[in-house]
Amino acid sequence: MIRHDEARSDDQPQCDAKPPQLALLRFSGDLGIKARATRRKFQQQLIRNLKDAISSQGSIPRIRASRDRVFVEIRGHRDIEALTRVFGVQSVSLVERRTGTQLRDIVRTGEDLFRERVRGRRFAVRARRVGDRSRISVKAADVERDLGTALLSVSAGVDLDDPEVTLYVEIFENETCFFPERIRAYGGIPLGVEGQAVALVSGGFDSAVAAWQILKRGVGLDYVFCNLGGATHLRGVLRVVKVLADRWSYGDRPRLYVVDFEALSAELRSKTATRYWQILLKRLMLRAAESIARERRAVAVVTGEAVAQVSSQTLQNLSVISQAASGLVLRPLAGFNKEEIIAMARVIGTFELSKVVGEYCAIVPSRPATGAALGAILAEEEKLDLSQVEAAVGARDVYDLRSFDLEKLEIPELDVERVPDGAIVIDLRSKAEFDGWHHPNALHLDFADALSAYLRFEAGPTYVLYCEFGLKSAHLALLLRERGIEAFHVKGGTKTLRRGVARDD
Repeated sequence: MIRHDEARSDDQPQCDAKPPQLALLRFSGDLGIKARATRRKFQQQLIRNLKDAISSQGSIPRIRASRDRVFVEIRGHRDIEALTRVFGVQSVSLVERRTGTQLRDIVRTGEDLFRERVRGRRFAVRARRVGDRSRISVKAADVERDLGTALLSVSAGVDLDDPEVTLYVEIFENETCFFPERIRAYGGIPLGVEGQAVALVSGGFDSAVAAWQILKRGVGLDYVFCNLGGATHLRGVLRVVKVLADRWSYGDRPRLYVVDFEALSAELRSKTATRYWQILLKRLMLRAAESIARERRAVAVVTGEAVAQVSSQTLQNLSVISQAASGLVLRPLAGFNKEEIIAMARVIGTFELSKVVGEYCAIVPSRPATGAALGAILAEEEKLDLSQVEAAVGARDVYDLRSFDLEKLEIPELDVERVPDGAIVIDLRSKAEFDGWHHPNALHLDFADALSAYLRFEAGPTYVLYCEFGLKSAHLALLLRERGIEAFHVKGGTKTLRRGVARDD
């Protein structure tokens, strides 16, 4: 008999009356190459994560594991999807399991199960022995030959190179499993076996994909968001990181630490050279993340930076930014193209959310430094009160992402797609973008200036604000609402506004 570790949980939610199916899970190759003690530790963590994945779908986790496979009772497609998102799993198959390993019985069962599947189609049989092969007398080649022969008469023939359907048989010491497909999972190693890090997130494509890459390597993550965009930006970030928490962090309880960076940003803009703003800002954010990492006993900070993607991410600038931290900084996307990052965001499930968030930056210099010297940056930092970083970290808000309800983060209705009659329209983009195209009635006010000037806006008129993506405009509209001024913003930014103007014309 194969020895199995039974895993039962009696205090989990009860399922419906639908009979369970059996899923067979294969371990990632990363587990197979580990020494025995390490592999045992990894598999124990994997079982804990699998239990969490099944429980999160409202099912009772019933799991049994051997050295080579894991069997999980499931109740439907959602359970299967959840299992494929547990790192450390290479593939999943829905199986029919039968006791016994006699060749005659295997062929008879396989013929009954697969006859209709191969009818009129070209097929192949793939069999393998799993476990201690010295204790399994039947040969995989014999199963393939005899089962293929039994099914030949109802099929369009055997095709080992390009079959229309492939039939799988896995033979264990005392039982045999039959299945028609392998559902690809994501491999990696079980979340939680490689300690803890924190990830700097902005809500955009890059930081979410970078975090996912590190989760896949078994590192538990908390998230740090240095907020420059107020409640609207926070809501967008929460939606993105909640996908990472709910869909990809089984076995963990990640938190989001929200650090208000508005005052730090204002001081930076008023006291330092414009061309260094982006580098200085990222160094401040790295300090904030490292402070939280120390508190959480995390050993690294993760960022979504890719070499040469933007001006602040030249190799020289990344080197200067990194020196703001005393510990390890991980950049898993360093060699990625933007197209690769966006493709991964689609797979992860963050693409549509990150597309809405876009990029928020209140400090975009017209001629940013692409090769800043460390000495020049340190000289600029001397103009800043760096104690504000620790003060901002101390005043942070914290969200338990797995339990947080996004609907609790209410924001007044700010969105419009067209400009109402009589409204004052303000374009918050750069002067160059404004000159390229703007709403016919728009006034121009650079966003950085607007953050100072809005306190002097006159009450009474209705204001409609717009920017590139709709994030900065939503932030300013909310600030005006808080002062009792009627303000709206164009959801989706200039793309939405131009579409509306074209329809009106």
